[in-house]
Order: sequence, then structure tokens, then C-alpha cells
Amino acid sequence: MDDLIQNSAQTEGLRPPALVMRLARMGASFPTRLSFLRVLMRRLNEEQVRVTRRLWEMTPDGYGRAVYTLTLGGHSYALVAFSHHLPPEDRTDRVIAERWDTTYALFDGLPTPDDLDRLAENVPLQEAGRMSQRELVLSRANRSVRLFEHVVSALARGNQPEPKILDQTGYLMRTTAVYGNGKFGLADRAVIAGRPGLQGAFQVEMLTIWLIRHFTHDLADHIAHARAPGTAVSLSADTRRRLGIGNATGLGMAPFLVTHPELIHSWVHARETALARVRALPRASAQDRAVFADVLNRAIAHAASWSVPDPVQMDHIRELRTDLAGIRALTDSGSLHAPYPWEGLLIAASACGLEAQECLNALVMEPYGALVDDLADEMQCGLPMRLDPSMRLSDLAGIIRHEYAWALKIDFGQPDETYQFWYVSEDKSEPRLGVRSREPGAELETRLDIARQVQELSHAVHRAQPADSVAAFLMRHPDQRHIVERVQTIAAHPYGEIRDNLIGRACLPIDLLRFKLAFFGATRFDPKSDRWTRITLCQGAPLAGEIAQADPDEWAFWAPPDAGAA
Repeated sequence: MDDLIQNSAQTEGLRPPALVMRLARMGASFPTRLSFLRVLMRRLNEEQVRVTRRLWEMTPDGYGRAVYTLTLGGHSYALVAFSHHLPPEDRTDRVIAERWDTTYALFDGLPTPDDLDRLAENVPLQEAGRMSQRELVLSRANRSVRLFEHVVSALARGNQPEPKILDQTGYLMRTTAVYGNGKFGLADRAVIAGRPGLQGAFQVEMLTIWLIRHFTHDLADHIAHARAPGTAVSLSADTRRRLGIGNATGLGMAPFLVTHPELIHSWVHARETALARVRALPRASAQDRAVFADVLNRAIAHAASWSVPDPVQMDHIRELRTDLAGIRALTDSGSLHAPYPWEGLLIAASACGLEAQECLNALVMEPYGALVDDLADEMQCGLPMRLDPSMRLSDLAGIIRHEYAWALKIDFGQPDETYQFWYVSEDKSEPRLGVRSREPGAELETRLDIARQVQELSHAVHRAQPADSVAAFLMRHPDQRHIVERVQTIAAHPYGEIRDNLIGRACLPIDLLRFKLAFFGATRFDPKSDRWTRITLCQGAPLAGEIAQADPDEWAFWAPPDAGAA
């Protein structure tokens, strides 16, 4: 049976899942041309999208509501934004918050006055509100208080804010949640999945974030002009580009990677296919080399301007800076003139750290949009696979040997291998992680212990008759149905499984978060512990007023203009 099991990674020359889907490498991920935000920027540019501010009802202090509209793929959408007074004691980025500086809904169509009144009653309540099928996304964001005040004060005096102070944060506000896909009564993804302009993963959520960024800029301008109408100026285009939108993300995002194996496979398979296409190129043209040299210099400047308090991540960043300088020296020496230049460069870079390896994998795609951008349409999936009850147990055992050899090697008799347990909090129904030896609740453990379940399944299968069917086996072991179905799914979707023990002491959730956020297009990962991180989205991205004319890809690996490329 082993000879018959050949997953797509082996037959297409892709990097194997056993290499790609390890936590340490996943935790070194970077955005690529296929990241969802990059895909959206190209789509908005192709359709020459224009954003209109249709409503602006704000007090001098910046409290009220606003509406922004656009047309994409022949459909109209509106960001409805609410700005609120938030007492300092209520300010928190945690998901358990009940009040925020700003709240948002992305509306399907153009809202009527009655729609706006309904949204005004419900959107500020977020999870506690009542959404309808006309709302596609629900979100909220808090001000970065010190930076927001610095920006408003500078504008009120007639000055642009200090660039170095801007770059310490990179955004005026950070979101604490961006909900979609039917949550809390929002429209289900099926409502928009087939619409032109929204093909692919998380496009409507990325559209919401991009529009929120625009609103935060307008809000700062408004407060500054209200504070000092005689002297105030507006944010310049350069300053606006410098300000993205922040995000604070914790454990709530992590289980998604385990519970959606087919979707995760589609993301990774598309990325790995893009990389394989580039590696297979026999030569690089002068234009290709020039584009790569430019984006490599941008990446070097990006790394030079990326600093975080976390000592572990900062050590990785320093190593990245050294490795990227070495890669530039190699390419400056003429290595890209050799046959199969990208394959040779990536092999040479295998001596670098994981951050540099994954950064370079993203960089080599940049000259080849025409070769790889079509793969963005494959980063989604249909209905999940169903259990195959007719499969023989001998075939099931073969899949386990082939796809889960890593799991069978783990000794779950060792306390460190069962150190943690995942559960869902009662107060907010959000994923949490507990330490088994000192925290209660292990009896309510969520089954994210895939490796342990596979071991249990393997033992049960080996006690059964190889010629038996899965149906006959599950008649005797009904509790194994879920993991049998998963094993069968992974046989066809090998990139859908994380090849590490998620309940072991060595598992760092921050690696899961960075992996997923990089696919969204996040940058400047700023870990605040091994369980949550802050990131930046849209920094350097085209503005709402220029997306129709701007190059939608030139902001990749954006760095402040004065960061340098050393």
C-alpha cells in the first residue's frame, strides 16, 4: 500500500509536508504574492475601484458614524463605521472586552437610513448585537492612544507627525476581531462565494480592514481640524501610506488551522506550487533579476526597521538581517546568471536560518506574477470529504504509516508530551490553552491532540483484521470515526496536517498564529507572549484614493523610506 500512496507534493516536485508543516518553519512565515491582502489589492486595481465617503456625522471630538461605499465585481458594498467615547478603564485588546473605540460592519449593498439606525443599535454591541444577512463582516478596533494623540496634535499645529514616532507603532488603530462567514448572524460565506471580485479566501475580511484603515486616517484629520481650524493640516499621502491598521491576535485563531485541513492544504499547496514553478525556471532575464534585486533591498530595509521587545523574536530578526545581507552578496556576485538560478539560490540559502529561508521563498516569486498569480483562485475548497466506509483497514494502516510516521514516534507516556490541553472558555466561547498538571478543566479538553488520536487509532487498527472494512471497524469502535475521517482526508490533502504534537510542551501557539497571519498578508510580527501577537496590515499599501492608478504590488516588504537598505 505504501507504494500506492503518492501525494501531490511528491508528484509535482513540491517541498514535502514533512518539511513545510513543522511548527518552527510555520512560525517563520512571510506574506507572498498569494497572501489574501495582496490578492485584494490587485483586484481593486484591476477593477479601477473608487471609494466614496457618503456619510460623515462626527462630533468635534470624533464620535459618530461614517459610511464608505465602493463597487467591486458589479456589487456595491459599504463600510459602516461607528466611533465611540471609551473610558480608559474600559480599554483592552482582549476578546472579553465589551466596549471599543470604534466598531464596524461591512454592508452588502447601500444602506438606507433605516439600515443605519438598525446598525447603530447593534454593531457597537458586537457579539451581543443582532446581525442580518445584509452584514458580511463585523469588526472593532481601539486607538493606539499615544500615537493617535501625537498625530492629531501635530496636524492641529500644522505639521505632519514625526516619522520616527509613527514607525514605532505603524498604525492609528488595531482591530481585536474581524468576524465573517456567518458568525453572530452575519451572512454565510455561501452568499458571496461565487461573486465576481470576492473569489478566494478571506477577501471580504481584507476589504473591511483596508477600508477601516482609510477611516482611521479621516478620523485623525477630522479631530485635528475641529481642534484647530485655523492651523490644522491633513495627513499627507506619504504619511497615510506609512500608517497601516494593527491587529492583536491570540489563541482564538489557532484551532482553525487544525479544524480546516482541506482549506489549509489549498493555501499551502498553492504557495508551494508557485514556489516550484519559479524554481523550475531554467534562467532569469535581466528584468527578472532587476525586480528581484529591488525587492531584496526592500526586504533588507524591512528587516532593518523591524524591532520588537520579545528577545527570542529579536534574535531571529538579527539573524535574518545577517542572512539577507549574505544572500545579496551572493546575487551581486552573479549567481543569478547560472542555469536554474532560483533553484541554486534557494539551495544555497538552505544554510541560513528559517526566517531567511521563508523570506527568500516569498521574494523569488515577486518577479513572476504572470506565472503564479493564477494560483490565488485555488486557495479555497468546497464541501469537506466524507468518510469512505468501504476502505480496507490495510489501506487505512498504509495511510497512517505514510502520513503519520512523525506521530507514531511520540512517547505520550512522557509528561512533556501531554503538557498542555486545549479547551473552550465558558465566558466567551473562545479557545484557551491550559497546563495539565496545574490547571483544572482537562476533562473538557478539545480534541486538537491529533497525534495522540492517530496513535490510538493505529493501535486499534493493528488489533483488527486487515481485510476488514472501515465500516466494520467503526461498528466496533464508533469513537474512532472522527480520526478515521481525518486520516482519509489527509491522504488527499497532505498539507492540511501540522506535523507536530500540539499538546506537547514544545508547542508554541505563536507559530500557528504567524503562519495563518502571513497568509492574510500581515507583517511586523510583534509577539507579546507565546500565545498572542500584534501585527500590522496594509502598511505601505495603496490608499483608497490611488488604488485605481497605483502599482498594487510595489509595497511588498514595505519599509519606511528612510530605513535604508543596509
